Amino acid sequence: MRRISRITVAGAATASLALALSACGGTSTSSSSSESKGDKGLAIAYDVGGKGDQSFNDAAYAGLEQAKKEFGYETADVEPTDGETDADKEQRLVSLAKQGYNPVVGVGYAYAAAVKGAAEKYPDTTFGIVDDATVEAKNVADLVFSEEEASYLAGVAAAKSTETKTVGFVGGVDIPLIHKFRAGFEQGVKDTDPKVKVIPQFLTQTAEEGGFSSPDKGKSAAEGQIEKKADVIYAAAGLSGQGVIEAAAANKVWAIGVDSDQYQQAALAKYKDSILTSAMKDVAKAVYNLAKSVEDGKPTTGIVKGDLKTGEVSLSNSNPKFADDAELQKAIETAKEKIISGEIKVKSS
Repeated sequence: MRRISRITVAGAATASLALALSACGGTSTSSSSSESKGDKGLAIAYDVGGKGDQSFNDAAYAGLEQAKKEFGYETADVEPTDGETDADKEQRLVSLAKQGYNPVVGVGYAYAAAVKGAAEKYPDTTFGIVDDATVEAKNVADLVFSEEEASYLAGVAAAKSTETKTVGFVGGVDIPLIHKFRAGFEQGVKDTDPKVKVIPQFLTQTAEEGGFSSPDKGKSAAEGQIEKKADVIYAAAGLSGQGVIEAAAANKVWAIGVDSDQYQQAALAKYKDSILTSAMKDVAKAVYNLAKSVEDGKPTTGIVKGDLKTGEVSLSNSNPKFADDAELQKAIETAKEKIISGEIKVKSS
């Protein structure tokens, strides 16, 4: 049962809040925002790239859809806007909380300041932030993952699959989060075959420059790595990764996807035969679990970490050429067991 305090204010106040929300990013809800049924639930605010990135944001949306279906309540998902400030993000989260949504999740580390500010204003609302562990508050859940562990397995797959002994890494933005992907990948490659060369590249220094939202930048970077003989390229670049996958398909080399199982993504269907595997993190599960904890009346807070042991990071097996390669699968399973046992300690930087 949802708490009575979740009941929202009806009428003109709700309508004015809806206008305020639309001013700082587009939104979609499961029913009209003018309706006040007292059953509003999970709301998410997207990171750069927005809904339709076939990766990180879409995974969060999958969690929202699962919660909406299971709990039968109203949900909201809100798009980012170009050039927005921390204050804009905070206003978006505050608007959602004020309308009665609970929990409210900021998808991406860029929401750290906004989540902190909104959580202080609405202490009775549970907030979540994906990919950031710096927000310490009694009503905030930091949803983080051991991306380096899945990336290590991606490195094993790349080293076992390359024929040119050269592989590539494309990171969206040169930040600590993406350094985790690179570190794990390079370690997995080198531990598997020290003779394999890794060509790393970051698309931009800041997210505002489009590192996570520019398929053209990803495509150009991948083409440059392919010219240097890379025949497996791992992209940790959000929407920009689509360009990496497109370039891989055009040049008949392997791409390794990220966050979601990109082999299964409808928008990437024409390239799927070039997607060897994807290093996944279950953002959907993390978002859904937070919603369930609130629904159960026992909101999760603090740092919530997913890793290989919990099953919240993994490699996808959707591509039959990958799944049916017994030698490759054995190497990956062996590495996975050693990471879980602690025999292999994966670097995060």
